[in-house]
Amino acid sequence: MTDWLHHRKVLAALGTTGNGGDAVTSPDLSEKIALQYAVEQFLYREAALLDDRRFDDWLALIADDIHYWMPIRRTVTVENLHLEYAKADGMAYFDDDKSDLKMRVDRLRLNSAWSENPPSRTRHFVSNVRILEVKGPEIALEAAIHLYRSRLNDKIDHWIGKRRDRLRRVGDGFQIVERHIFLDQTVLLSTNFSSLF
Repeated sequence: MTDWLHHRKVLAALGTTGNGGDAVTSPDLSEKIALQYAVEQFLYREAALLDDRRFDDWLALIADDIHYWMPIRRTVTVENLHLEYAKADGMAYFDDDKSDLKMRVDRLRLNSAWSENPPSRTRHFVSNVRILEVKGPEIALEAAIHLYRSRLNDKIDHWIGKRRDRLRRVGDGFQIVERHIFLDQTVLLSTNFSSLF
């Protein structure tokens, strides 16, 4: 089945033919599909830039007013789940602005970080992308992440969790204004934590 035919069947199942149906207006649905596609392609491209160590190109996707944050996570009882992640003013693995990210990139790019020479091999997986809100030029989204890292000959790390990103439309593309990373692990067993999420 061609993509076009499949798309038409999906639209029909939703109550529209894609050319002026009644139940769901086709322009609205088409815009949502186009936005979802554009956001996902942006996130996949960003992941590829990190995996290919194209850090300067990655930095170009980062807004000047970025907030890049990864709070610590604790193991808590059910009645204390609201305390599971540190709050904005609490402890965090990362609480970075753009200048902090530039310094981290410089260390990776210039091989001045001994823990990254030889460099790690990474693979960033991004899935379950959900657009939560569109407000003016900004898009809030949530996605599942899995970062695989192989170091030296036998060191392997997996970090799994979710990201809450806020993107801003800039020209024909996006920039990342906010990235909040919530890992599933409470104890990180890695020997270093130099990878970018």
